[in-house]
Amino acid sequence: MLLDFQVTFNLHRDVLPWVSAQGSPVSDTLEKSSRTLRIINIERGGNILYTWKGVEGFTSIGLYDPLAKKNEMLYSFESEVNIISASMNNEKTLLALSYYHTTYETQSRHSSPVSRYLALLIEIKPINNVKVLKAVDTSIRVQFLSPAEDVYPHNESHLLVVSEEKYIDQFHICIGEEDGKGVVIRNMGPIPKDRIAEDFVWAQWDVSDQMLFYIVPKHAGCVFHCIQFYPDGNFKYVLEIPLEISLDDQCVSLVNLGYDPPEERGRGRISSQNLQVFTNKTGGLCLFYYQPPKDLQVFTYMAAFLHKGCSKTFRISTTTESKQLKKVSFINIDNYVAVYLPDQFLHLINTRHSELMCYHLFLAAEDARISGMCCDCPLQTVLKTHVIECCTGILFSVSINQEQLLKFLTESRRDWDRLAVLHCILLYLDLQPQLETRLIEWICDNLSTCLTFDPIQEFIVASLHRHLSLETMYLDKLLPYTSVPFWSQDIEGVSCTTDITDMPILKIGMFKGFWEKFHSELEYMKQAQQRFLYSNHLQRRDWCRLISEVDTIEKRNDVYQRNILENAKKVLQNMDSRKYVGRIVPLNQDEEYLQKDLMGLMMVKLKDHLSQHLHHVAKNKIDKIVMDFVCKQLDLVCQILEVVWRRHVLDPGVLCLENSFRDQSGNSSEYFAFHVMCQITDAASRMCMPLPPGFQTLHLILAARCLPLGNLLHYIDSGVVTLTETFVIKLLKELDDSETNEKLKCSIILRLPENICEKVHSLWDHAISNNVIARKYAKKLLFRLNQREVTRPSPNDRSPLYINFLPLNYLIMMLSEVEDRALNPFEEDNIDAAFLEEIALKQTADLLRIQQC
Repeated sequence: MLLDFQVTFNLHRDVLPWVSAQGSPVSDTLEKSSRTLRIINIERGGNILYTWKGVEGFTSIGLYDPLAKKNEMLYSFESEVNIISASMNNEKTLLALSYYHTTYETQSRHSSPVSRYLALLIEIKPINNVKVLKAVDTSIRVQFLSPAEDVYPHNESHLLVVSEEKYIDQFHICIGEEDGKGVVIRNMGPIPKDRIAEDFVWAQWDVSDQMLFYIVPKHAGCVFHCIQFYPDGNFKYVLEIPLEISLDDQCVSLVNLGYDPPEERGRGRISSQNLQVFTNKTGGLCLFYYQPPKDLQVFTYMAAFLHKGCSKTFRISTTTESKQLKKVSFINIDNYVAVYLPDQFLHLINTRHSELMCYHLFLAAEDARISGMCCDCPLQTVLKTHVIECCTGILFSVSINQEQLLKFLTESRRDWDRLAVLHCILLYLDLQPQLETRLIEWICDNLSTCLTFDPIQEFIVASLHRHLSLETMYLDKLLPYTSVPFWSQDIEGVSCTTDITDMPILKIGMFKGFWEKFHSELEYMKQAQQRFLYSNHLQRRDWCRLISEVDTIEKRNDVYQRNILENAKKVLQNMDSRKYVGRIVPLNQDEEYLQKDLMGLMMVKLKDHLSQHLHHVAKNKIDKIVMDFVCKQLDLVCQILEVVWRRHVLDPGVLCLENSFRDQSGNSSEYFAFHVMCQITDAASRMCMPLPPGFQTLHLILAARCLPLGNLLHYIDSGVVTLTETFVIKLLKELDDSETNEKLKCSIILRLPENICEKVHSLWDHAISNNVIARKYAKKLLFRLNQREVTRPSPNDRSPLYINFLPLNYLIMMLSEVEDRALNPFEEDNIDAAFLEEIALKQTADLLRIQQC
């Protein structure tokens, strides 16, 4: 099962043995208690209220405390009544309940006849008072507000009474001590109340955040409202938003306001349509709506993302052969809402990043099965990540099963499934090191099978977002969360249409808790036309400009360039200061100058981006965030390599070039590591992100081990691998001048970038190196020649190696003149114009011999 259902409460397991111990052991009593035992409410702290009936003609209400795992009798009627709802105040001193009679009859305990439905307020500590709150002919529900503990003195309790006559009242009950009898009701007369809503057709109570949602029909559509209740009994109308949905205004639907007994279900109420609202901890507010289809082959439901100003209508092709579909369930899993239709499908809808279909996960057939559940009884979300199966009286905690999700990833052959799973694992699940290692192994094994996205890019981008999004408020809006900003592929069996909806109208000025995050979401969406997300691609142009410039003293003195270099130095120092115990990948802390430039450039660009939007964050905090971003990015690449090295038990001596060329070729493990590093290089290039120090040298050494010389040179020329100073020094120092090695050295020397060639040419005493030295020296002298007037030397000053070749003679005379007037910059190499002449003559002779052959 992809969803993990853990039983946190079971009436028959946690309550029935206790109920049986309270009454007669007669089998008839036990059988009736078992049959009539059911849940009637779940309070904010997780306390569960339940009721049962006995053969003696009584009806009892009990409480189960999940923390203490104890049951407690709250109240008992001496006759059978059908309890609809019940609620208890925070102090566990007052019990409110509503019930109905099957006939209009006078109860013995009241002096006057009562209506069919009654709402009572009962003191349970001590039991000395019963007040009738409502006596009407339509169903009513009761719900105490549950403020945070110890915020206000316990001198008043507040009770919501919801009537199917389409109004909601709030009662204010004064309580206090009297004659040492504990907390008692002080209201001697009628209890004061406020009318807080009326003319609604649907209402839902959010017990976690103490919010009431309700819908009022208006013209062709309806208006969605929300009321926030506070610990002191005050309430505020928070928002309203028009919705283009049609609800039957003749009947009232209530969600999480009691659970109908079997005798009451469907009594003049809508039982087929399903509308629920869910919130999540990041400020998301979503409305899910389902109406039974006319065509059983097409299942349609709508998800309105009120925090994003859009709605999506999903249409699913079903395979049912029966005359009636089973009931759909909406299950809140915080960042996801699962839409579950038994025997058909399970759709995990991403409520945080809902833009593209590839962020949602759709399962059908066997993949969508949830075992151990009652298929005829829909699941009702009562608390975040908790659902109740009303017909069985079982409360489940719901989470996404990481093992099953990873198993589904390994078995899936479709890119949209893979991307949805990666997105879910990397952004939302609590990844343990072992599971993360398995995920990286899957990524490395499937680099070539994912056609529409790069799993390495997704791993790096999503991991960075998750790691840094909690650093400060709004940061999650400024960093990319996925590597796939666009998606055009259709998902088999699912069609989706997106509509723009009105943005909610907020009616409060101060935002706290959930509403602060919700307001942040709205502000971001209102300005979504601006590019908030940082993109590595924005820096590509600047980076290309930097690497195209000659590395001159003038460039290094440029203020902007110095800023980039200083930032790069900070990154390298931070990387060097991190001592990673147990890492086995042989990465040296060598500075590859292009990567160093890119590190510094990324630091500068990201600082500018964050400073532009995070005005409330101090500069040193932004500097820390940027440093964490770049270092974490480099660490993620190292983490991938670490998994590869450990999995394939690579030889630590891979860095020894002498062994590389003596063995002639790499083994399968080295080929695999080389392939992964090629993919990392390609991903980094397309993201314009730097690679960790030593990466390119290691990559090049693996290429030398695994590829023939021709292929190696082709990879160098095409930019797949990059020549580094460390590699060239190892090449020239560790390899002798055998025919094969000399050919390799010559090929590498001819391909060296200018800045590296200047540093390593003196390490190899060879004609190629001498030619390089001569060219550099000639270039230097000719540059000086253009800056001064030169007197030509007389023929008597000719070199002893003089040959009657006028172009060469003229060049040597010019260089000799410049050389006499300036200090020799290559003095340590004993270079002069005569040396250049000698090199030129040798090279000419070699060329003539080749032509003669």
